[in-house]
Amino acid sequence: MELATTLKSQQVRNSVRDAGINPNHWYAVSWSDRLKPGQVIAVTVWQQAIAVYRDTEGNVHALEDACPHKGVALHKGLVLGQNLACRYHGWEFDSQGECAKIPYLPPSQKLPCAKARSYPICDRYNLLWIFPGDPALAETTPVPHIAEFDQPGYLMVPVTGHFKAHFSICNENSMDVFHGFLHENLQGWFDPQLVKLRETDGSVIADYQVSYRGKLAKFLGLTDQAKDTTTKIISVQYRYPHYFSNLENVSSLYLMRLPVSPTESRSFAYFFLKVRLPQWLINSARPALQHILENYVFMKFLRQDIEMMESEQQTYLKEPQRRYVEINPAIIAVQRLILRQSEQAIAPESDRSPARNKDAEVSVS
Repeated sequence: MELATTLKSQQVRNSVRDAGINPNHWYAVSWSDRLKPGQVIAVTVWQQAIAVYRDTEGNVHALEDACPHKGVALHKGLVLGQNLACRYHGWEFDSQGECAKIPYLPPSQKLPCAKARSYPICDRYNLLWIFPGDPALAETTPVPHIAEFDQPGYLMVPVTGHFKAHFSICNENSMDVFHGFLHENLQGWFDPQLVKLRETDGSVIADYQVSYRGKLAKFLGLTDQAKDTTTKIISVQYRYPHYFSNLENVSSLYLMRLPVSPTESRSFAYFFLKVRLPQWLINSARPALQHILENYVFMKFLRQDIEMMESEQQTYLKEPQRRYVEINPAIIAVQRLILRQSEQAIAPESDRSPARNKDAEVSVS
């Protein structure tokens, strides 16, 4: 559905700051290459503590991070073959969470009915994804498609974000191209205009016209000279629960949101830049370019955003009844989508829309 792009006063729905997630989606929880065989890590998906481990054969598994025996965190345990052993008494649990061995019981003795919840997990695009909802829906719910991954002609830069703020605040920041004012000292964008806005049951897509100039714009191929100004269209797509954006003929961004708690969020993002260099040179210079762009460009922008988002969260916690005014209809649409998905998660199964996954397979082009 096409929405009006007029900037006019609308009241913010404060209830969005207390909204929960729809768990029936895939959530990225870690970079895959950082979890080696035999290692285990702790992750949290919307207040669900989960132990993720890679067995000695290289396969990944996810179990509730609490031993059914004493409640000790399983991420403190040891990987033994394909099992995860609790560090306290050595009880072993297989990939489905079933108790597989107790070291001080004879092999012939029946094991107790002790089971840790297991979660569907997959390894794709160098990311580990967990499905925290109904396991029966995991196979029919696709992981977002990242079209540019491992494609020639692009420089891929991974960036991790950590925010002490509710995921709705983070999501609004990602949709809000009007905050270029914040980044003016970093030669960010200016003169933004919302030119198109569309909404479906599972997505909000906004097209903004923005202007660029400066040394960074020249490096990214936006202008031939730093003093020149160029105008481009950036399409920002919130396809619940993740973000995808495309700056025409220049770059793409895939931002995977991980809601941790009502006051904490994380993100795992891939920036894809079309670099005007030969492929062999991109390949040889990739580690250095990734390091420079992540730490001296993207993280500088992100740190400024984090300061604003965390300030917004703190004000809300102090005065949850305080009223706010918004003029960007894309932000209001994002709030509607978050509340719709939150309500869908707690609705009876018979009331859930069968079309929920139509927008899940996403390719930004």
